[in-house]
Amino acid sequence: MSDAGFTIKVAPSIEAVGAADWDACANPRRAAPRPKTPCRPAAHAENESEPAAPDPASELYNPFISYDFLHALEKSECIGGRSGWTPLHLVVTRMDGTVAGVMPAYGKTHSQGEYVFDWGWADAYERAGGQYYPKLQVSVPFTPATGRRFLVRAGEDREAVAAALVAGAKATLKSIGGSSIHATFIGHDDWQWLGSQGFLQRMDQQFHWINEGYAGFDDFLAALASRKRKTIKRERRDALGNGITIERLTGEAITAEAWDAFYSFYTDTGSRKWGRPYLNRRFYRLIGETMAQDVLLVMARRAGRFVAGAINFIGSDTLYGRNWGCIEDHPFLHFEVCYHQAIEFAIERGLARVEAGAQGEHKLARGYRPVTTYSAHYIADPRFRRAVDDYLAQEREQVAANHDALDEATPFKKG
Repeated sequence: MSDAGFTIKVAPSIEAVGAADWDACANPRRAAPRPKTPCRPAAHAENESEPAAPDPASELYNPFISYDFLHALEKSECIGGRSGWTPLHLVVTRMDGTVAGVMPAYGKTHSQGEYVFDWGWADAYERAGGQYYPKLQVSVPFTPATGRRFLVRAGEDREAVAAALVAGAKATLKSIGGSSIHATFIGHDDWQWLGSQGFLQRMDQQFHWINEGYAGFDDFLAALASRKRKTIKRERRDALGNGITIERLTGEAITAEAWDAFYSFYTDTGSRKWGRPYLNRRFYRLIGETMAQDVLLVMARRAGRFVAGAINFIGSDTLYGRNWGCIEDHPFLHFEVCYHQAIEFAIERGLARVEAGAQGEHKLARGYRPVTTYSAHYIADPRFRRAVDDYLAQEREQVAANHDALDEATPFKKG
């Protein structure tokens, strides 16, 4: 394929692209920690008449779009093979052979591991006589974290490369006989831009903790209403009852014992929630070999052994909470390991936010705020497209109304 002076191809694995070219486009440079100044992001310009071109997000490091993370998913066979995730990465190359941009994309034969739910769409389309699968998923597998999907090399015309990637995605969809393209957990600017390119726009919400330049955890607590502040203090005290201690491990401090213990917690929780966990031990071994400096393990120990833990990934301005598990139940330990420790770490590192993953209104009481997330969807069948478009218009109104109601329920002092 070619488009506007570019050649567009599909790579059947991230190895076929190569680490140097992928990372030159994804730009996973670890920025220095931000100073402890107010870190709340600027509000989006919702009423701009012209959608912006895809935003490089100031080239902030996001561990999930790095070569090492995506390669670990493929090398460990968490995706590929019979998993229902087939790598179909889009690569835009200039005529001189320089890779100008890439996009993480996967052919899907199901809707698992995405966290933006379209099972109802699949059921409706197939009841009407259509074939919903395969589809093309533009995302990071098993990772409900907002990030860039148009990965463009510095110095390139960002909008031209993004347009070429979209053209390549549509051509790939046609070649696999798919029904739709789904770009999930994208930034607001990309969402607006894809809307101008004929994609349908969807909204959802998560709960993120926002750093307002706090000097320490007590400074954060001082911003809460008195009753909420006392509740968190009691939770933290009670969570460390029964002789429990907390260890925060990153880089070389993450031992094989800690990885093995965390994986046992993850598989126990995953088996109860999903039947079969998405990630295997080999994936975590590869992450430990290549990305340990980007990992924070928060581990709880009692009577000489680890009993609970959570894994977080560290970006240049964001701590991303991912998976948790335990082999002993203790009151409030989940809140301490997953939320309070993450906030404390983010304040110490000067990070702007903590993204705690999908769902969970209980996060509100721990100082997390409702935040809108975005996805964009290209539906090939025009009749089905109209039906989905009507549904999404109603859903966006519901998400916005729910966001306003939840925002009123945050524990911060009013006024």
